[in-house]
Amino acid sequence: MRRRLLPSLTALRTFEAVARCMSFTDAAGELNVTQSAASRQVRILEEYVGGPLFMRTRGRLELTEEGRVYAAELKDALDRMELATLQAMAFERGGGVLRVGVLPTFGTRWLIPRLSRFAKAHPKITLNLTAGDGSVDFSAQGIDLAIRFGDGNWPDAVSYRLGLREDMVVVCSPELLTRGIVPEDPASLRDHVLLQHTTRPLAWAQWLRDAGLADLDPDGPSFEHFFMLIQAAVAGLGVALLPRFLIDDELRTGALMVPFARNTIYDGGYYLICPTARRDLSKNRAFRDWLLEESQSPTAPEQV
Repeated sequence: MRRRLLPSLTALRTFEAVARCMSFTDAAGELNVTQSAASRQVRILEEYVGGPLFMRTRGRLELTEEGRVYAAELKDALDRMELATLQAMAFERGGGVLRVGVLPTFGTRWLIPRLSRFAKAHPKITLNLTAGDGSVDFSAQGIDLAIRFGDGNWPDAVSYRLGLREDMVVVCSPELLTRGIVPEDPASLRDHVLLQHTTRPLAWAQWLRDAGLADLDPDGPSFEHFFMLIQAAVAGLGVALLPRFLIDDELRTGALMVPFARNTIYDGGYYLICPTARRDLSKNRAFRDWLLEESQSPTAPEQV
């Protein structure tokens, strides 16, 4: 049987970290070793392959051409090794820890009330949620999956569109009734403060265009998260344009009202995002399949 021509895993991991960080100091910190130990491991690897993998140019660390090719191939190999290990660890248990980065309001208003169903279906999977609504970096953010709103295009990842759409409706506080200033028709919005959402900058423009009010400039205060915008509307600070599925509670309790029946579907969608190399990991598949089915279901979560 042929013996595999492989250097030590420690040397390979060290080289990959240094090549990724382009710094012996940063790589050593990541690996929890000293800088001299990291440097020694790279020298061992260079001796093994028979040539330099790094060079210093004007005090800067750079990969040689051989080093660049080796680092790229090695990263893919280590990613596959990590995935295979995670699959093996979770195979018998049918579980593991699943870390999901989720949009704050979506997580609070829609996802969390439904998670008891996932827990019952997959009792061996421990689900950890972190809030986030910006770019997705699975390694830096320490997450396995992410839920974001967008067009479905994320680099080095596969995305699955959920069965939810942003059916945007105009809402306001019933408190405006007592002031006698509830908007009675779309044209009356000219006399109201239109509350904005910073990540949906075109929402009002799209709604107003559909309502024949393209000349109206929505210039009210802006809020970064939907839950802030919801509370601003409840407090009577103005009129908001919100996805109906995020305000079911407020509409049911009467904290918010829909003054007139006109809606618009905002462009884009909600997606579950998974690193391409980890799409077949059992815990990722379990959450993906459950979430896709749940987002298609009209059944509301149980009220506690």
